Amino acid sequence: MPGPADALGPILELMTWVGFVPGIPLLVAGWVVAKRRCPWTSTTAEVFEAGGYKGFRWSDGENAPHLSLHTAEETRGLEPGSEVVLHFDACHPGRWGLVPHRHDNTVMTVGWILTAVGIVCTLAGFILMMF
Repeated sequence: MPGPADALGPILELMTWVGFVPGIPLLVAGWVVAKRRCPWTSTTAEVFEAGGYKGFRWSDGENAPHLSLHTAEETRGLEPGSEVVLHFDACHPGRWGLVPHRHDNTVMTVGWILTAVGIVCTLAGFILMMF
C-alpha cells in the first residue's frame, strides 16, 4: 500500500525544478541589474521662489547647476532661502527626492525565494530517500 512518502517524492522533485529553473536565472539577472545601477548621492539644495512656484537649486558632483520648480502644495513648509538635503541619482540628476532612495530589486528577491524553495525541496527529497 503506497504511503504519503510515495506521493511526496514526485511533488518535492517537481518543486525542486520549479524553484531552481527560474530561480537561478532570476538571481543572475538581479545581480546584473544591481551592478548596472547608478549610485544615489546627497547634496544640499537651496529653496527659491519664482512667481507662484517654489523650487530647488543644487549642483551635482560635477558642479553642474540644476533647478526644479514645484507648486506651493508640493513644497509646503519650505521657506525660500532655506536649505534642504536632496538625494539624487548620480547618472541621472533629474531623478531626485527629499528622502533617501531605496534600492528595491524585485528580480533578485523573487530569485532568492525560488532558489530557496529549490534547495529546501532538494534537501527534503534526500531526507525522504533515507526513510
